[in-house]
Amino acid sequence: MADRRHGRPAPPTETTVRSEDWDGRDLSGEEHIRVEFIDVDMTEVSGRGAVFTECTFRGVRFNASTHTDSAFVNCTFVRCSFFDTTFAGCKLVGSMFDGCSYGLLKVEGGDWSYTGLPGADLGGSSFHKVRMQEADLTGARCAKASFRDVDLSGAWLHKADLTRCDLRGSDLSSLDPHTTTLDRAVIDPYQAIMIAGALGLEVKDA
Repeated sequence: MADRRHGRPAPPTETTVRSEDWDGRDLSGEEHIRVEFIDVDMTEVSGRGAVFTECTFRGVRFNASTHTDSAFVNCTFVRCSFFDTTFAGCKLVGSMFDGCSYGLLKVEGGDWSYTGLPGADLGGSSFHKVRMQEADLTGARCAKASFRDVDLSGAWLHKADLTRCDLRGSDLSSLDPHTTTLDRAVIDPYQAIMIAGALGLEVKDA
């Protein structure tokens, strides 16, 4: 399993839900604390205000699910599938993702600070107006992804591949252009000046 930030262990779980079919279930208002979900089918689940605290998800299918104003705080996701999954206004602070798939993942608003996504293949995913302060994106593959107006301050971006990634409006203050792939990434004029400075260039008016 990928290591959490600073080597912290995953929170222990106290109960287990195994191989259940939650396909299409409405999770609105549900609360789960320190539950381990193993091989649960959560395809097309939806709901508003659901809360999962320090839970572990192993082999769970979240495909085509929609989560609104919900929380997955300090959770662990192992080999889960998020194909065409939408998170709107959700809080995933401190959660860790390991060996998951994310095709067409859409994140709109919310707080993903301190999340662990090392090595994640986020190609084609969309993040818009999301707080991702100090998120671990080490080695993440984000080709053709969109990070628009995202707070990436303090994010770990070492060896991240941002090829053709739309980064306009995002805080890239922690980005080191020497250790991050930015081939054909789309940035705004302010970001261009900042990256030029990080490369040791001086930007002056004509």
